[in-house]
Amino acid sequence: MSFFGQATSATAVASDKDIEVADPPPDSISSLAFSPQADYLAVGSWDNNVRIYEVGANGQTQGKAMFSHQGPVLSICWNKEGNRVISAGADNAGRMYDVQTGQSTQIAKHDAPIRIIKYVDTPSGGIVVTGSWDKTIKYWDIRSPNPVSSVTLPERCYSLDVSYPLMVVGTAERQVQIFNLTSPTAPYKTMASPLKWQTRVVSCFPSSNGFAIGTIEGRVAIQYVDDKDASNNFSFKCHRKDSSPTTKDQSVVFAVNDISFHPIHGTFSTCGSDGTVNFWDKDARTRLKAFDPSPGPVAATAFNRNGNIFAYAISYDWSKGHSGMTPGHPNKIMLHACKDEEVKKRPPKR
Repeated sequence: MSFFGQATSATAVASDKDIEVADPPPDSISSLAFSPQADYLAVGSWDNNVRIYEVGANGQTQGKAMFSHQGPVLSICWNKEGNRVISAGADNAGRMYDVQTGQSTQIAKHDAPIRIIKYVDTPSGGIVVTGSWDKTIKYWDIRSPNPVSSVTLPERCYSLDVSYPLMVVGTAERQVQIFNLTSPTAPYKTMASPLKWQTRVVSCFPSSNGFAIGTIEGRVAIQYVDDKDASNNFSFKCHRKDSSPTTKDQSVVFAVNDISFHPIHGTFSTCGSDGTVNFWDKDARTRLKAFDPSPGPVAATAFNRNGNIFAYAISYDWSKGHSGMTPGHPNKIMLHACKDEEVKKRPPKR
């Protein structure tokens, strides 16, 4: 592939320093996704391309493939078998790239940009779900050009996540729709976000009984689906700074850009426009790790399939609009080797 030189990043993961991925995209990074079968990392960018990198045992990376959209790529995922990368973008299209053949085909279409695309492994086979700014979600059988079904949302889709059979959709105007995918055409529950500001990201618990929601105002809520678990719902502040070194007011707020759950332990990460990443244990209600600040906003995060590698993207997230896009802004993808004490749950507080 022309965009990949022979450069590899070769620093041992065993070292404490996070490793920079070789040949990152030249424009802002929108999304990261590891294959569920091997250490391949897919990266979506505002330069209209999806890149696929192989991550070696010592953290060295090498570009393996690239395919394009007609507009910025906003969301990516893999199928269960790990042989296809599925992507969506501002060109209103969903695409699927076959890793074996190198062929990319269009598999989904909306009337506005597709903000999120997810692969869903159901008992009757894999389907793809897309959430768009045209105020619909659509379900697709990748063998057919037309959607299996479509659901009208109350507003534009800003975020969507699936942990079968749970699907959670966050829209504009702080609306949240919860679906049980055994009956996917109507929401199981509709609610206003528990947080007062615009939803930036929703992420389902791996246990499929709740979700985390992050906003532009430096706050995350932990929300369970069933009313019987409501006593476990709570919210907390994060990705904030004091207005001055002498005041401990945490009044300067930043957007929470992404929330990723650890696939084994159920702990989770948050990243923000302030350039920081944190690992959290929702059950002990405690922070497990705070990363050193990055030289720019952290826009996207992902754990690999067994949770021993954590990837995070440093790039401009448009949180300050066009005026914040200064020349020389970094675009980096970093790999962090997770230690057990950073990602394992703590004993619950008595």
